[in-house]
Amino acid sequence: MAESSVTFFLEKLSNLVIQGASLFGEVEGQVKLLRNELRWMRLFLKDADSKCIYDERIKLWVEQIREVGHDAEDVIDLFLFTLDHQRQQRLKNLKFLKFLPTCVGFADKLPFIHELDSKVKEINLMIEKIMANRSKYGLEALVTSNSSKADHGVSQQERRTANVEETDVVEIKGGMEAVKGMLIKGDQMRREVVSIVGMGGLGKTTLAKKVYNHSDVKQHFECHAWVYVSQEFKPRELLLNIINSVMSLSTEEKKAMREMGEAELGGKLHGYLNDKKYLVVMDDVWSIDAWSSLRFHLSDSMNGSKVLMTTRNKEIAAQANPHEVVGHTESLFYELRLMDDGESWELFLKKTFGVTNFTLVSLSEPMEELGRKIVEKCKGLPLAIVVLAGLLSTKEKTQASWEKVLASVDWHLNQGGPESCLGILALSYNDLPYYLKSCFLYCGIFPEDSEISANKLIPLWVAEGFIQRRGKETLKDIGEDYLNELIHRSMVQVAEKKVNGSVKSCRIHDLLRDLAISEARDARLFEVQENIDFASPRSIRRLSIHQHLLKNNISQHLHNSFLRSLIFFSNPIERKDWRSIQEHVKLLGVLDLGRMEDNYTLPKGIGELIHLKFLCIEVYDRVKLPSSIDRLTNLQNLDLYFSDSYIPHTIWKLKQLRHLNCIRGEISSPSKFSKCMINGHLGVELLTNLQTLALAPGSWLDGDGLGKLTQLRKLDLRGWLTPYLRKGFFDSIAELTALRTLVLSDYKYGKKKTVLNRVGLVWQKSVVEERTLMPGLMSFSRHSFLYKVCLYGKLDKLPEQTEFYPPNLLRLRLGRCKLKDDPMLILRKLPTLRILELTWKSYVGNKVVCPFGGFVQLESLELLGLDELEELIVEEGALPNLRSLQVSLCPNMKKLPHGLLQLKRLEKFSLRKGHKDLIDEILQTEGEEWDRIRLITSINK
Repeated sequence: MAESSVTFFLEKLSNLVIQGASLFGEVEGQVKLLRNELRWMRLFLKDADSKCIYDERIKLWVEQIREVGHDAEDVIDLFLFTLDHQRQQRLKNLKFLKFLPTCVGFADKLPFIHELDSKVKEINLMIEKIMANRSKYGLEALVTSNSSKADHGVSQQERRTANVEETDVVEIKGGMEAVKGMLIKGDQMRREVVSIVGMGGLGKTTLAKKVYNHSDVKQHFECHAWVYVSQEFKPRELLLNIINSVMSLSTEEKKAMREMGEAELGGKLHGYLNDKKYLVVMDDVWSIDAWSSLRFHLSDSMNGSKVLMTTRNKEIAAQANPHEVVGHTESLFYELRLMDDGESWELFLKKTFGVTNFTLVSLSEPMEELGRKIVEKCKGLPLAIVVLAGLLSTKEKTQASWEKVLASVDWHLNQGGPESCLGILALSYNDLPYYLKSCFLYCGIFPEDSEISANKLIPLWVAEGFIQRRGKETLKDIGEDYLNELIHRSMVQVAEKKVNGSVKSCRIHDLLRDLAISEARDARLFEVQENIDFASPRSIRRLSIHQHLLKNNISQHLHNSFLRSLIFFSNPIERKDWRSIQEHVKLLGVLDLGRMEDNYTLPKGIGELIHLKFLCIEVYDRVKLPSSIDRLTNLQNLDLYFSDSYIPHTIWKLKQLRHLNCIRGEISSPSKFSKCMINGHLGVELLTNLQTLALAPGSWLDGDGLGKLTQLRKLDLRGWLTPYLRKGFFDSIAELTALRTLVLSDYKYGKKKTVLNRVGLVWQKSVVEERTLMPGLMSFSRHSFLYKVCLYGKLDKLPEQTEFYPPNLLRLRLGRCKLKDDPMLILRKLPTLRILELTWKSYVGNKVVCPFGGFVQLESLELLGLDELEELIVEEGALPNLRSLQVSLCPNMKKLPHGLLQLKRLEKFSLRKGHKDLIDEILQTEGEEWDRIRLITSINK
């Protein structure tokens, strides 16, 4: 922990030392001395960090190093902030006198230099005393540098992809059939609540998820929803999540729903579910109030609908079915038990050796004896077994190695007392390599039970300085390795994967999150709102806010000059609090303002935060960035999501930007006056570090600047592309050979009012298509990393040569192409394609044929909004691996796909707003094979 913070500051200090006298003047020598001392401290910290739990002397020594490291970072960053502030004052005074220098001269810096000199000398003296204590108090014998862990983690050749899905965590014998039986019985019964009850770590969520995803359960209920409740639930958010799961809503309908109050949302949900047999899962319920807030919005139509609840409290399960107390309440909940010795041993072997058949594992008698002793310490708790087995899976399978783990387990259990599971969890945490500890703890900033996007987590790790450089690899790649290693060690669980197998999102178990928050507090890494003691506030460096309860108390933390990160998961700070940030919180590196419902203008004072690396704002309407944004020269990540946003053209000055994710962001055009004030040309070509670029098309696309962004991995352009679809544009894309994802959407929109079913008056975008064709795209044969392509716009025809397409294309989505020829005859040849989506007039013919031997790898096919389509034919031998077929809003398709019965691997057939004849054919055709099709079919009329 302390090692990672020192390493981060060392890298920053080393970069500054390169600037030498031009920055620090006569203090340069003291700054170099500070850098050298920190290098020595870092070497000892690698071992000391993991050993401080065993010796209070080491713990104190590490804490002192961490404190002095923080002090040094604050002194240097405050010096840089003061210089920048001085420069800005000089610019204001001299902005019309261009012949005068705008930089801060040495004479201007002199007062700051003297202050810096005094503080750095004081820090160097403190470091000298701390290092002397190492010998004085006998720490040298305890802190050695014989760590077997590599300094930079797994090498590129040793990368492991995450292979631990949440449903693989435990094997629960008998539980599946018991819970499934409770859910599918009684089609004429009242709505009932079935509960899975047990202590934390027993696998309640895992069992619920296995039952929820079981084919028998999916086929029994017409619609399904899963909501995470947790201790901090909000009834309105729960209602929105259920509505989004059971109702097929357009973007505009979803926006309208978000503007409704709780009562109106509840009425919409009740009306929709009134004639449907549904299953709603409420995961991690801590209070009966959660159920009380939803029960009257979930209709009770005497059709066998069910609610499945997971909870640690048996009393909540009983209260959820008060009308059944006298009768058979016990039949409505399943109480998870601890694993017996045999089940525990089986799970331990599977997880330790990574096998599905534990009988294949052969151990010597001494090793089996050691293993069974380790398993015995877990007391049948699945989570403890999984975490401990994850630890052992990374170690040598030797008697000596397992003996060391067994000895450590005993020590932690003796220290932990009744919290023995936390002792085991702490053991795995302490065994993490130093470079993973901060990354794991940081997962605790996210709200309980939340699904954590890897695209957000990894850039946060980078901005916080947790990712350490490793040769020429990008920090994002290294971050993905870190995440996969945490998953491999069972410290983090996979929630969802991308089509290319990488992690899309993850989550952390409640107990592991509790551990992360506790350890992070001790290490002064971060605080979450539930931990803060307002009676005796501490100097907080990172603050995560989950609820509104801090609104009245947050101002005192905005006077904390040491605050480095401020992350909101509730509504953000009020405008009046920006003054506190501008005056006191000068060193922020991470600012996530969370979600906002209304238009938002970022204050001009944001430009004062020159150390900012990560800025995130999610606004449902419009956000405007001030011109002062160009002062954020350290900014790496700017994320505005789908907000309609106004971005100054001076954004191109921010050369450190790696991720510019502003899908509806419009870049302003420079005025004549601003052109006179700017030295040199400003354009997208200056952002050579960009890996993600998502913007609305504009004049910034003119020229060949886009093609110079050779590190770009994701390009997402949505809007009026037509004026820029020239040869130079496609030549630029041809140069972007590092691309993984490409989205090109050519449309023009205005606003008009329209009445939507069940929603009412909303604003809807009206697409205005031009006759200009999307020109013949260049060959993608050199784009070997490109696996996802989405093209929206008019095309004459698809290229017939397979060499045109990316060689490793996995997912293709087409929309508004108005193809006249059947695209399947060409796309069938793509050898790696797994997901194909033909949407919104991408094809205007009346027949689609999947020919013999075509689409050998395709797993999912979606046909959406093809108004003219009448028939889908699947020839024999086509689509042999298809698992999901979705047909939506194809009003003229009156017959089931010809050849549907031969799709033996089909697991899901979804039909939305189909023709009556098509629905009748599904429901009425007799035969055993048709019975199978009906079982996997979901119909939304």
